[in-house]
This record gives sequence, C-alpha cells and structure tokens, in this order.
Amino acid sequence: MSLLSQFDPEMSEIINNEINRQRQGLEMIASENFVSRVVLEAMGTPLTNKYSEGYHGHRYYRGNQFIDDSESLAIERAEKLFNVHEGECEPERIMKANVQPHAGSQANMAAYMAMAKPGDKIMAMDLAHGGHLTHGSPVNFSGSLFNFVHYGVEKETHKLDMEKIRTQAKKEKPRIILAGYTAYPREIDFKAFGEIAREVGAYFMVDMAHIAGLISAGVHTDPIPHADVITTTTHKTLRGPRGAMILSKIEDRLQPPSPLIRGERQGGRGVKSKNLAKKVDFAVFPGMQGGPLDHIISAKAVAFAEALRPEFKEYAKQIVANAKALAESLTKNNIDLVSGGTDNHLILADLTKTGATGKEASLALEEVDIYVNKNMVPYDTRKPMNPSGIRIGTPALTTRGFNETEMKEIGKMIADIIHNINDESIKEKTRKRVKEMADAHPLYDGLVV
Repeated sequence: MSLLSQFDPEMSEIINNEINRQRQGLEMIASENFVSRVVLEAMGTPLTNKYSEGYHGHRYYRGNQFIDDSESLAIERAEKLFNVHEGECEPERIMKANVQPHAGSQANMAAYMAMAKPGDKIMAMDLAHGGHLTHGSPVNFSGSLFNFVHYGVEKETHKLDMEKIRTQAKKEKPRIILAGYTAYPREIDFKAFGEIAREVGAYFMVDMAHIAGLISAGVHTDPIPHADVITTTTHKTLRGPRGAMILSKIEDRLQPPSPLIRGERQGGRGVKSKNLAKKVDFAVFPGMQGGPLDHIISAKAVAFAEALRPEFKEYAKQIVANAKALAESLTKNNIDLVSGGTDNHLILADLTKTGATGKEASLALEEVDIYVNKNMVPYDTRKPMNPSGIRIGTPALTTRGFNETEMKEIGKMIADIIHNINDESIKEKTRKRVKEMADAHPLYDGLVV
C-alpha cells in the first residue's frame, strides 16, 4: 500500500495509527475481531468498481460474469459452512443463503419485510436485557415500522424462562418471534423457541450475528432445524469482513406474504409465493438496497473458506474456553457477572457494587489500552449512556493466540483497574503489562500503509 502513503500522507498516518492501536492494545469488545491478511486483500480489489444490481444470471448491468462467479462461490461456501445446502443435508436443514446485505441491520430489515407488513407484531428481547437496536428500539426503524413487544431475563437468574416466553407468546400472538442477542452470555434454546413459534402460528427468526462462528463450529446450540429465517453479520465470531448474510428456509409456512414483497412475477402481475427464500431475496433487492458490495462479498467467500478449515473449530472452542477462564478470574476478583458466568464469547459485568459506572470503567480501561464497551445490565437503574455494566469478549484476543492462563491474568488486571479507578500507579503498571502481552502476540506483522 505504498502508493497511499505517497498520495495522501494524512490518511496514511491515520490508518497506521489505528493499525498500531490494534497491535498495542487488548481488543475485548465482544463484537470485534481481526480479519486475516487474505481477507484484507480480497476487500481491497477492483471488484469494488462493479455495479451488480440483481442476482446471478439476472443482473441489470452487463459485464457481471465474474461477479456472478464470486457471489456464487460465497453462497456455496456459506451453505456448506452451516450445512444447509440442498442435496447435502437433512430436509429440515435446507436453507438458501443471500450474501448481499451490507450490514446486520439491513439483513434484519429485509427479514422483517419478507415475513411481516408494517404494524405487524414482532416479539423480541428488550434492548436493556441484551437485545439489539433493530429488535424494536423506538429510536430505530424497527420500532418505528413494526409493533414490537419484548421479553426479558429473570431478575434473579438473569436467564430466559422459556415457559414465561411461551405464555407471553400465546397472549400476544406475534407474526414473528425473534431470538438472538448482543449481550446475553448464555446458550439459547432454539428448539424451545421454534416450538413456541409453531404453537402460536408465528415465524421464528434468529439473529445469530454474535454467535455465528460458534454455531458453525458446533460449540453453540444450532438454530437451523428450528428457524424460518436466520440473519447474521459476517464479522464478530465468524471473523470475516464487515457485512451480513441471511439464511432462509425454502418453504413458507405462513400465508399471506407481506404486501411489501410481491413474490414471483407471472404475466407482469405480483402473485403470492410459497417460497420464503425468494421473498427474502426480493426484500434485499430491490426491497431495501441496490448494488451489493462485490469486493466485500469476495472477502466473505474467503472468510467462509477459512471457517471451513478444521482449525476454525479449534479456534471457536478456544473462544469459549477463554471466555470461561476470564469470567472465573473476574468473579474471583470480586466483579459481579450477569447470570453468574458465560456459555459463549461474551461476559456482561455488573459494576454496581464496585462504585464505578460502565462509562467510568470503560474509559479507565482504555487508558491502559484495554478496550471494552459500556453496557446496560438487566433491570439497570442507570441511563444507557452511563450504565452500570461493561461487556467484554474474547474473539479478537483468541485470534491473536491468547490462552486461558493469559485470560485469567487479564481478568485480574481489569478488576484491579475497576476497583482502583483513580490509582495512577496501578494504571502505569497495567499499561506496561498490556504492552508486553500484546507484543508477545504480533498482529499484522509488517503491515504499513
């Protein structure tokens, strides 16, 4: 990338500063990860020059034969990764992949559009309990367009009570029941959710953005046999480029389809389609976005190829092992954890008893080059911009090769900073140790722009 430094030294300096920040600190934001050099290379190709509105063999512009090849390869690998390809799996697992969504929020929008109409009721987890903005927050498109009702975790256990969720679903009778969260540290009973959805005549949608890599590797419960539509980002635990995809069952269990989605074309007229995957495709394009990001789709394909390798399964297992070791260390050092621990890649710490807020803790940790995010905890009495908790994750450090022993040490360092939030000597000591640990696990060695 030497040309950039010559043409635009200001931007080159900014990018190099960020590369060095990533190298020299401990990235523990649960939704972040480090892509490989080959994924970086795929993102920086002339595929970004092409417009390819439409799908394979049905593009609006000419010259898309190689873009078709790239997108088809990404779809093929995605379906293989999650074992959903028709002819290669059990009937209840057959799903079609759409790799065009630019982001998880847009993937969720397309899924809602395919299965519901504006004003329809959707049941999802409360944002304050671990849900996502696109799961019905009033400041988001989802809360503006659809009638969301929310479930949450129990006050004592901070876990989901599936019988209470079943009772609520029977009362509310939603069009869609949504599972999948941004700050829930426990495994999800997708089978129970699927059964509830069928009992009340609802679609079952899963947002597996955070746990997709764990699911593909078999270290988290699998939603595929139970869900109608599954959305995910391709970064986070899947360790791909920033983007998203959707997996959809072929058969549409519920009719009629959304009036936003006219289904298959026949004689120039919109007709109802029993193919749910086609409705999702239509919702993505032309429903909610135009030309896909072809350079990012190629990078998705590369990341899927990485995730199909045996070593990715070991990586996913290590993510969970590291999270459990970190949780054990934090608990040992008097940091309360929501639900008492973790089953996946993330930890939600409740700092109420420490006297520090989530904002104060995240800022103090940033001073020593440990990066986490402030986060609401269930039944939080504080405001979202200065909540009672922090969210901590292990995917990025696991990518760098950190193990359980190091995670236990990091847990103690985090606790020491939180319990002594204004102690500059502890911060200086921690900062030096963070640099030693980061240097022992090189990142993007030799990469400069």
